[in-house]
Amino acid sequence: MARSPLTLAASVTSALPRTGVVGVGVLTEGANGRYDSAVADLDDGRRVVVRVAADEDAAADLAAEVRALHALTPGVRSLLPFRAPELLGEAGIGDDRAVVVDFLPGYRVDAAHLPAGRGAATSLGAALAAVHALPQSVVKTDGLPARTPQQVRTDASRLIDRATATRRLPRALQDRWRHAVDADELWRFESAVVLDGVGTGAFIFEDLDEVPTVTGLLDWHGLSIGDPATDLQWLASAPDAAPDVFAAYLAESGRAPDARVRERARLYAELEFAKWLIHGHDEARDDIVADAVELLESLAAGVTGDALVADDALDVDDAIALLARMPGSAAESAAPVDTSMQTDAYDPDELARWVAEEDARGDTGAAPRAQADSLDPSDTQELSAEDLAELAASLPDDATGRDGATGSPAVHPADELSTAPITLPGVSATRAEDGGDAAADAERSSEAALRRWLAD
Repeated sequence: MARSPLTLAASVTSALPRTGVVGVGVLTEGANGRYDSAVADLDDGRRVVVRVAADEDAAADLAAEVRALHALTPGVRSLLPFRAPELLGEAGIGDDRAVVVDFLPGYRVDAAHLPAGRGAATSLGAALAAVHALPQSVVKTDGLPARTPQQVRTDASRLIDRATATRRLPRALQDRWRHAVDADELWRFESAVVLDGVGTGAFIFEDLDEVPTVTGLLDWHGLSIGDPATDLQWLASAPDAAPDVFAAYLAESGRAPDARVRERARLYAELEFAKWLIHGHDEARDDIVADAVELLESLAAGVTGDALVADDALDVDDAIALLARMPGSAAESAAPVDTSMQTDAYDPDELARWVAEEDARGDTGAAPRAQADSLDPSDTQELSAEDLAELAASLPDDATGRDGATGSPAVHPADELSTAPITLPGVSATRAEDGGDAAADAERSSEAALRRWLAD
């Protein structure tokens, strides 16, 4: 039975001695029922959120969240351009533990409704880049999980093996995923601090100067060292905003370019289908298995002829074009870069005229300018990975209730502090609007699988 907000509020006084609760309410977001949650106003003016896990899996995640928040020292938090919840206290509530954190105000945006352009999309990309840029010592010092690229690859292979063993995985997807796992170039990436599958629902936005900006990040239970692509897999559900999110991520990242990150992110998104199938099989739930098979068949139809692993990695022209999509100063900084200065191409006739003119004037100081003017912009060399990293580094900094620590006490109108996410209409209705497009079905099915998997 779910615990009432009053019961949860009582645990706050145990977790925070000498503190009184003057107001309590449910969170405005229903989420998936993994936690019993409430928001409480304290007599010292603070607003806090209290959560208790509703099942064993949620309890494990809540324990991991506590460990992660302990790892976010003041020094680590100063490296982030947004707030993370602060762990205020814990208390026993029956056989379970109640966790109290400070309340982060704001609103959420569903991935499918994330708009393109400057604002929410670019702020999300920059926020993810900031997390991935954290020192790995943040994770290692507290003994949090760490996986190498080879371990990540092995885990993906084992997942495919388990899905194949159910005998319900379409052969087309089995071959598609196996080809991806066997592609060595896909797994040449640098491990980083990650949130291991964070979605847009974890990010809190506020309007700063009328621009939606990430001001908080709620879910930290997946804090670990692993593949940055795991935190980008939700881009498959945000077709309009994905290019701008990724451009901002690339512009703000100080790490070496990862040409295959988006392909791995897509693979992880598709493997959520496999997880849903395996879950139904392990639980002997024929209804879940049937649903998973339907989703898998829809995905298989939607990706027919669309190779998961591209023949060519992201080249320099593609990367610069991606950066050029960045609204504002980032695009302006990237666009004027003249790669022609990186070649020794010249026009012999023009050079001869210049030499004659300079000999007549005796002026040698103008040589660099004249040589630059004579370069043929069409004859340029391709930028190396190091050059691309320097290009990204040169961009200016301004390029850019249950479950969750947001919500509104019952004493406030819902529209005053509402933090409920913008939700999608039903999948069936959306399919009707799109005329049954197979690719669109596959994208929506992916999101539906993920939602069902997390909600179970």
